[in-house]
Amino acid sequence: MSARTGIGVLVVGGGIGGLATALSLARNGHRVHLLERAAEFAEIGAGLQFGPNASRALDALGVLDDIRPLATRPRQAVMRDARTGAPLTALDLGPAFVRCYGYPYLVLHRHDLLATLVEHCRRHPLISLENRREVTGVALRTDGAEVECADGATYRARAVIAADGLHSTLRPHVVDDAPECSGYVAYRGTVPGHEATHAAAPDDVVLWIGPGIHLMQYPLRGGELYNQVAVFRSPRYAAGHTTPGEWGGPEELDAAFATAAEPVRAAVARVERARNWPMYDRPPAPTWINGPLLLTGDAAHPMLQYLGQGACQALEDAVELGHRAARHTVDGVLDVARAYREFEEVRLPRTTRCQTSARPWGELWHTDDPMVLALRDRVFGQRAADDYRELDWLYAPAPPGSAAPRLTATAAR
Repeated sequence: MSARTGIGVLVVGGGIGGLATALSLARNGHRVHLLERAAEFAEIGAGLQFGPNASRALDALGVLDDIRPLATRPRQAVMRDARTGAPLTALDLGPAFVRCYGYPYLVLHRHDLLATLVEHCRRHPLISLENRREVTGVALRTDGAEVECADGATYRARAVIAADGLHSTLRPHVVDDAPECSGYVAYRGTVPGHEATHAAAPDDVVLWIGPGIHLMQYPLRGGELYNQVAVFRSPRYAAGHTTPGEWGGPEELDAAFATAAEPVRAAVARVERARNWPMYDRPPAPTWINGPLLLTGDAAHPMLQYLGQGACQALEDAVELGHRAARHTVDGVLDVARAYREFEEVRLPRTTRCQTSARPWGELWHTDDPMVLALRDRVFGQRAADDYRELDWLYAPAPPGSAAPRLTATAAR
């Protein structure tokens, strides 16, 4: 099978991050070819929480106006004790929040965002999308790269962007590491909105936290669906039963939430049991670049979900890469090395902070230490719902020509 040549930028991976990257680069004048291994573009799971940094990125990609009617704007985020049901703290997501950060907090269905991105990519004359292409490797050259597929097809491009997720096929060509399992597992699913039991206003985001467990709930599609994610620490994994299928099963799910408050138990009883998601991340990488190959999104900086930033940071990556590519293109020729280098200088400190902040934030949710619990709940109880200071680093408006506030390496630590 002959190689397809003449490709400027090749994106590997057709999830939210890959499609957003293709769209960003094309909007900045670059021809992009995207490969997706599945027969159709699809997202696993239901709900996404998008802070104002992600809403800002969607606006920069030209898709926010299409997303708004499909998304829900929560009134507030409420944190409650999963055992007693008592409220711990709340975050006002209303007009004061939008005035502070310039964009709203949104919750939406993954499929709705993915379908919108696919539609925008298909309409763009500089983007070509190709399904059923499973990338198995890449040969890096001084003048570009040759990507190899399972069916023998090959593609030669001046720049290759790996947006192929946590278990990236291309990451080993840049970083020698492996995903790290947290020992926690998630069960996800939706129920019809009219059947949901609400502990707060129907449009609130509700987070129940307790020792070794948490439950996240919020509406989708204007209340048509209610998203529920139950997460717990697996005793079997901690005891050394780490082979897939040996831990995190439905019996552990029920045992983990057996002493939770009644609304939590009722919600968990209705969570889909057919599949679960072990929770992984990786340590921050020293670089995402190897010649013409660049890692982005979860291929570059997978993080635990406690900040709700996985997809958000992938969108920021996409916008930032488009900015850098536009800045370093002369007479239609992209200076790949300079664009990659500047992208990494801006993005790596920020995503490192997200990765390293998510882990202890999750530990604080799940602690069973009585002293830490008492201090945590006292601090949470004393904060005002419109006190946003701790969120400024994550949500503050970006400087002109950038996707997000720029952090120095020192600030990231």
